Amino acid sequence: MLVGVASRPFTSGETAVNTGLKITAYAAALAAAFGTAYGVGKGADPVFDPAPQHAGQHPAQKEGEREGVGGDGHGGHQEGAGAAEKGAAAQGLEISEGGYTLALETPAVTAGDRAEIRFAIKDDHGDNVTGYRREHGKELHFILASRDLTTFRHLHPVMEADGTWSARAELPAAGGYRAFADFTPAGKGSTNHTLGADLAVAGAFRPAEMPPVRTVAEVDGYRVALDGALRAGRAGELALTVSKGGRPVTDLQPYLGAYGHLVALRSGDLAYLHVHPNEGGPGPEVSFTATAPSAGTYRLFLDFQHEGKVRTASFTVEVAAADH
Repeated sequence: MLVGVASRPFTSGETAVNTGLKITAYAAALAAAFGTAYGVGKGADPVFDPAPQHAGQHPAQKEGEREGVGGDGHGGHQEGAGAAEKGAAAQGLEISEGGYTLALETPAVTAGDRAEIRFAIKDDHGDNVTGYRREHGKELHFILASRDLTTFRHLHPVMEADGTWSARAELPAAGGYRAFADFTPAGKGSTNHTLGADLAVAGAFRPAEMPPVRTVAEVDGYRVALDGALRAGRAGELALTVSKGGRPVTDLQPYLGAYGHLVALRSGDLAYLHVHPNEGGPGPEVSFTATAPSAGTYRLFLDFQHEGKVRTASFTVEVAAADH
């Protein structure tokens, strides 16, 4: 999925949450504050600062997986034009689905702290799931996004023997966040699930406006240009072109079995859409075919790897109502 521009820290608000005893009330206030979508703001698109990820930190592609394109099962992910033509369902809106539940053991953290976030996927018997189908190099993908869609983290947690997952993340600003677990349980006939749960981040808080609609994002000296349109109820192609210093980047590196990963989140309820690239590469263009579940404002976050480091570029896009 697409994008995020690099990272610029949030500004602090006027009121701080000082004690753990205020977390519950704080979380309730967040829910009210973020119950509706933010309009498109006039400020600059903020820079994102995902935790540095290097190629050596991730396992090599599975034998037989074609470089640049995920080779194992994709479950509910949209893959190419054929999958997108089937339509897109809004994902990540439920904490339980199909007999599985996202149990977030760390419901609150403090802004600016490098916190350990622990969670488990439970089956319909209440037991932790310990078997997963490996997809795009990982058994489970874990996404954190702020309710105002100005912070995005794509993490790769580690699972303990009892099925408990953990990942460390430093979230720069207080507010309401959404945690997404994207996985496919092991077993014949298993399907992909994306479950979501709320996460409260305590600290000085001020709501941020939605970054403006733009077709160019910059991160760490890279320029990413967006062409194409995300459409409601119809497949559309999005092409992202990466350059650096005015020259096209033609040696993008595979990251989790692909030259780019794109996540789209709908403003308001943070409905989740996860797609992967069409054939091509290794750059400068990475293209995706996707279908939005509805009209609205979306944030696109693109992860791409070059020179051993993963970077995230982001865009705000408006999706019009489907043609009739």
